[in-house]
Amino acid sequence: MERVDKREYGMIRPVKITRNYIKYPEGSVLIEMGETKVICNASVEDRVPPFKKGTGEGWVTAEYSMLPRATETRNQRDINKLRMNNRSVEIQRLIGRALRSVVDFKALGERTITLDCDVIQADGGTRTASITGSFVALADACYHLLQKEMIKEMPIKNFVSAISVGVVEGTPLLDLCYEEDSRAEVDMNIVMTDKGEYIEVQGTGEKYPFSYEMLNNLLELGNKGTRELIEKQKEALGEIANIIGGSNE
Repeated sequence: MERVDKREYGMIRPVKITRNYIKYPEGSVLIEMGETKVICNASVEDRVPPFKKGTGEGWVTAEYSMLPRATETRNQRDINKLRMNNRSVEIQRLIGRALRSVVDFKALGERTITLDCDVIQADGGTRTASITGSFVALADACYHLLQKEMIKEMPIKNFVSAISVGVVEGTPLLDLCYEEDSRAEVDMNIVMTDKGEYIEVQGTGEKYPFSYEMLNNLLELGNKGTRELIEKQKEALGEIANIIGGSNE
């Protein structure tokens, strides 16, 4: 099959990571993956959830939302519905889990870093772009603490990125745009570290069950895509990348 944007089946979309995008947060990134654009802000606060008080450990959490005209038709804001969108809740939990998996909470100390992910334009892969961009914002926030001598070492031990894969018209594809995702027979999101370890795999046979062989094909594509994104993260972070525990530099 021919892809919407003429890419090869195993190619990711063009990626651009802009650091220090917003003035005030300790870490701020605009990540662009094709036509998908997400602002990821990392805010540091000297507080922790009740279950972390007195432990000497910190916490990392995330919030996710999509602007009303991030999509072709206007979405209602959550505040107007007096409850959070279930999809947003599920995605922000995923982002939080992904980032917490590579943070040494003892090294972070009793403080919380919150990643706010706001989708300003959606064309598929917003949750995976949010994870990939948030990692860079988190690294900047931790480096800010290091420079201020509020922590003694970089608390991030590995790089993390995420990518979507799927099957459209029987063909395994990497990094689906919205049009491809909406037609996918199999849809999967893969979160990995730079050591090739899996943090989370979310896979669904949208139209029919898929085989073990197909699963392996998709995992291989996901592995390729996440490694390419981690290289983009390292390029964006420059020298900061060298002090992250999982860096192979």
